[in-house]
Order: sequence, then structure tokens, then C-alpha cells
Amino acid sequence: MIDYEKALTALAAARVRLVIVGGVAIAIHGSSYVTFDLDFCYARDPENLSRLAGALRPHNPRLRGAPAGLPFRLDEETLKAGMNFTLATDLGDIDLLGEIAGVGGYGAALAASEEVELFGSTFQVLTLDALIESKRAAGRPKDLMVLPELEALREATEEE
Repeated sequence: MIDYEKALTALAAARVRLVIVGGVAIAIHGSSYVTFDLDFCYARDPENLSRLAGALRPHNPRLRGAPAGLPFRLDEETLKAGMNFTLATDLGDIDLLGEIAGVGGYGAALAASEEVELFGSTFQVLTLDALIESKRAAGRPKDLMVLPELEALREATEEE
């Protein structure tokens, strides 16, 4: 299980530009969905890549599911060369997503987000509508399974 407070505080302290997506975003919108990692879409400009690597490096990031001992260095060049990274860290599992299915890259995710306060910092989180689109576009069984609850939350929100 990830230490959300430490992970998000480290990212905020480094001023990493990101949009929270996935299970944490779903929970923020009121779902009972349980998640054990932190997923976010990140800005891919050099300055943000450097900030992101700097924020996570002290927490021993390594590629999740990779063979033990496989060399991995999280830095600006590594992030620039890839798009999505599934990491295990000393804080827990963190997924770095350069693009979100059904939404797009950071700019599109930012446009489809809203502000939330978490652990004393302000973060962007994907809107309920964008989460529904991303889950539908991803099409994996675990994504499709949460759609009825997300749609019910949207209906309840619209009725208020």
C-alpha cells in the first residue's frame, strides 16, 4: 500500500505538474473503489521531467515487474525516452502516465481536471466525466467494472 501523503507531499514540494487519475481520482469523487497505487499524468517538458525525477529519486524508484537487479535510473533522460512508467518505490507503487486513454496527454488531462486540496497542497484531479471516458477507452475488465458506479456518481452529482 502506498503512503499517499508522503508521495503527494514530495511531488507538491518539488512543484511537479501533474493530474491525478485512476483509483485515487475515483476515490476523490466519492467511489468506494479501493486502490493500492498512485496514478498521474505528468507534463513532459524538460523542467517538469527533472522535478519529477528529483521528487521520486530519494524513494528508490525501480521498474515494477522487472527482473531483480535490472539497472534503472530515474532521471530526465529516462523519462524523456519513455511515456508510461510503472514504478515500485519505498513509498509504494506509482504509475507515471504520459497519456491517458480517452483523454490524451497532460494538456488535455489538465483541461479535463479540477482542483482538490490534499494534505495541505492543491492538486489537479481528472473530472468524473473524464474518468468515465478514460475507463471506457481503456476497456480493461477492471476499468469497465467501475463504470456503473462512476456513472451513478455522475447522476447523483447532476441531481444536486
